[in-house]
Amino acid sequence: MADAATPSAGPAAPARPAVRALVTLPPVVRPGEPFEVRTLVAHPMETGHRADAQGVRVPRDIVRRIEGRLDGELVFAADLHAAIAANPYIAFPLVVQAEGTLVVAWAGDRGFAHSVSVAIKPR
Repeated sequence: MADAATPSAGPAAPARPAVRALVTLPPVVRPGEPFEVRTLVAHPMETGHRADAQGVRVPRDIVRRIEGRLDGELVFAADLHAAIAANPYIAFPLVVQAEGTLVVAWAGDRGFAHSVSVAIKPR
């Protein structure tokens, strides 16, 4: 571990802001009826094709994959590419028969990983 007197090996990587992500379900979920799961994650989505003010190419930094798992079982997955917008909004249909936990996970370049867990209670 380096202390304040130890010189660093190079410039520090820019701090990544806290991740903001939302997973929204309808107010009422009925067993056996399809409903829409809406997801949004705050992420800048750099394509790797843009140059900064000094003409240096900004490294690619995109969300590469989103997965939805209901009680551990994969129910939705999408591989994303550079053409997706910043702060990607993705919605997918789901049908449940009983209570469960939905975990939506995002993974990307430069070690980006985040997940949100929501309880589903059909009535």
